[in-house]
Amino acid sequence: MTVDLVLPCLNEAEALPWVLARVPAGWRALVVDNGSTDGSAAIATELGATVVRESRRGFGAACHAGLLAATADIVCFCDCDASLDPGLLAGFAATVSDGGADLVLGRRRPQGRGAWPVHARAGNLAVSRMLRRRTGLRLHDLGPMRAARREALLGLGLTDRRSGYPLQMVVRAADAGWRVQEVDVPYLPRAGKSKVTGTWRGTWQAVRDMGRVLAEPSAGSAVVTGGRV
Repeated sequence: MTVDLVLPCLNEAEALPWVLARVPAGWRALVVDNGSTDGSAAIATELGATVVRESRRGFGAACHAGLLAATADIVCFCDCDASLDPGLLAGFAATVSDGGADLVLGRRRPQGRGAWPVHARAGNLAVSRMLRRRTGLRLHDLGPMRAARREALLGLGLTDRRSGYPLQMVVRAADAGWRVQEVDVPYLPRAGKSKVTGTWRGTWQAVRDMGRVLAEPSAGSAVVTGGRV
């Protein structure tokens, strides 16, 4: 099993050492620098990661640049802010490799005060409900931690380059009839301030981005299962 781990990065110098130290052995870490000004790219290089440059700002732009740079059979995604432990993705990748699911998603379970602000939870709940109406998938979270096969992901033809990218991946996977599994993962207080959900304005901009994705016409159905790490 070969795995590439995509880590979208915008000014995460403080978190990078913790994150990269927890990448499973033998995996390639692809740190996608999305215009950092704090030396994140240099730190990632020093710590042995492969740095991919993406000048076009946007979470989706960074994620997709990492996907295009990946060469492994399985690709995982994780935030680069120390809120999620990338070591947990080993189980995700094994499930995909063994054929247990086509897409494995991490359901965030907040640990400690400040791990998941109220406005961010509200936005996530709203999107999850809209996703259920759109696809029938009974998911609880649209978090950034996930794993799937690279060729299959490329075949989804993802076009969103903003906050709607993670949702579009799930919507198009559902339309393609993928088996989707949701696994509980600890969600820790992040290092630094979120670029998307750190404020009410950022959260609802993300919700609007996702609303556009949900307006895509439906083309199929998928099956969702649950799990726990």
